[in-house]
Amino acid sequence: MINFLISLVIGAISGWLAGILMGTKGGLIRNIILGVLGGLVGGYVLGLLGVSFAGYIGTIIQSVIGACLLVFVARLIFK
Repeated sequence: MINFLISLVIGAISGWLAGILMGTKGGLIRNIILGVLGGLVGGYVLGLLGVSFAGYIGTIIQSVIGACLLVFVARLIFK
């Protein structure tokens, strides 16, 4: 249960930071979803590049990178 809550908090922080970096607006739920999905995308893409992060800060960095990639691709698709 604690790990789930930590994932939500990290997702919210990552989504919020990605929103600031990419200039998007959204609420808490959107930020959590964006951050959690960003963590999956970031882990996959960075894993392909041979890059890995450790700890909570590393997880946030990875999630922000992935979330920014998601926003970028979404803008390309829905433009």
